[in-house]
Amino acid sequence: MGTKITTGNDALQVNQNPLENIENLILNIRGKQVMLDRDLARLYGVETKVLNQAVKRNIERFPERFMFQLTDDEKIKVVTICDHLNDLRFSYQNPYAFTEQGVSMLSAVLKSKIAVNISIKIMDAFVAMRHTLLNNDQLFNRIESIEHHQLIMLERQDKTESQIETIFQALSKYELPKENIFYNNQVYDAHILMTNFIKQAKNRIVVIDNYVDDSVLTLLSKRKTGVSAEIYTYKVSQQFSLDLARHHTQYPQVTVHVNKSCHDRFLIIDDKVYHVGASIKDLGKKLCAVTLLNSISVIEVLSKLI
Repeated sequence: MGTKITTGNDALQVNQNPLENIENLILNIRGKQVMLDRDLARLYGVETKVLNQAVKRNIERFPERFMFQLTDDEKIKVVTICDHLNDLRFSYQNPYAFTEQGVSMLSAVLKSKIAVNISIKIMDAFVAMRHTLLNNDQLFNRIESIEHHQLIMLERQDKTESQIETIFQALSKYELPKENIFYNNQVYDAHILMTNFIKQAKNRIVVIDNYVDDSVLTLLSKRKTGVSAEIYTYKVSQQFSLDLARHHTQYPQVTVHVNKSCHDRFLIIDDKVYHVGASIKDLGKKLCAVTLLNSISVIEVLSKLI
């Protein structure tokens, strides 16, 4: 069947601002997530030939695991599934594909502030794509080739739509609890509650806790794509700084604020404020409660921390 190619989304669309849809430009070729030279050139604001010339002048920096040229068959498949690449059909030269490492090296080769900034956004898109694929692996089977798509789509369509509808109905009925109490050593139950809080957030999560560690980052890694995350804590230890740096290499940014004005612990999920009776890392170890505060708004809480 040959090389399988997929895109970041089944239907690739490019807005006027390419930075808004970088994930849509990421293709899966030869089992690797890559971007094509012409898409990268457009993002960097240079001509494709200028980008490729810079690469050729520094070819020793681009081994095959960083960059490779598409075969004729791969080019045809790319043109078939990506409308914005139609002009490739008449190109005498096959495009080059750059892996995540290759994109990182491009910023050094192009030697411009714009290239560095764009490369950071592209790297974030690669990370977000991996995160999305990981979270949705059990819900959606990504189509890996045009042939595969044509063979199975019709016979699975009814079953898939039924499964998705069932899942969405279950999600729409789920409501976050207003209160909960944990007794000594109910650590797992407390963990499940916090995990459900994080997964149900639609816009933002704010953790106000003077004693955070990597377990809080693990919880935040479960949030949906596009949900912002902030932590207000008394101080940031050297170990937590290291854990945060490692977290950011794989997951979206978590903003950490040092704030010494708060004694109690709070958790903000979208427009709801919860009072948490113990540090999140210790929740469930001893008798404590988690309570929804109906009498105070998110704005009121955050305004007291500034």
